[in-house]
Amino acid sequence: MRGNPTQGIQYLIRGIQLMRVPKLMVFILIPLAINMIVFGSLIGWAISYLNALVPEWIQSLPAWMSFIEWIIWPLLVLLFGLLSGYLFTTVTLMIASPFNSLLAEKVEEHYTGQEVEGFETMSAALMAVPMSIMRELRKLAYYLPMAILVFICTWIPLVNFAVPFLWFLLGAWMMSLQFLDYPLDNHRQSFKAVIEFAGQERLTTMGFGGSVALCVSIPILNLIIVPAAVAGATLLYCDQQAGGSPRLQS
Repeated sequence: MRGNPTQGIQYLIRGIQLMRVPKLMVFILIPLAINMIVFGSLIGWAISYLNALVPEWIQSLPAWMSFIEWIIWPLLVLLFGLLSGYLFTTVTLMIASPFNSLLAEKVEEHYTGQEVEGFETMSAALMAVPMSIMRELRKLAYYLPMAILVFICTWIPLVNFAVPFLWFLLGAWMMSLQFLDYPLDNHRQSFKAVIEFAGQERLTTMGFGGSVALCVSIPILNLIIVPAAVAGATLLYCDQQAGGSPRLQS
């Protein structure tokens, strides 16, 4: 597989740095506000559910397995964090998708100095909400069969030990697709083209997606990560289109 996972992580860091650019701030604020409202509403429910579920699940284990409780707790917390983080991010992206596309458009224009024919205004982004939701549902339809397959692996002896790792890989891949979709959609590319694009430098995109997947599972950090990931994915797209070499401007 081609690419560099470390370089993928650096794209997310560069996306976070772009959040300080004054002319991009207005396009960051709406996705950021939507993200904070959705995550703020759902994270309390997730924590209370986890606090009730994990002790109950551990108590159902045979007595002779009690010695692995100290291993199960962190694994379940990590797994639940990744799954809930992906779920909440998916809900957020469905709501904020047009504004994320607008942000990707402005980041690309700032980075390359070339105009992108996209939404241009907030009102145009609002008009595109129904179409954007349909595109997000297309991503969900792509994700669900793989998620069901990994879920089935949970009940297969020996294979189930690899399930947390499989969830992470799936989450990393889907996060890369979720955010690369914005710059590619701005250039009228299909979701199939997004999958092909992400596969060209798979290790780089997995490094980017994996770092985003981890960040959305961390409280507080997950509140700001969506616009940063949109910006980072746009930089990744621009560099890969230019031949894989990062530009000096950021």
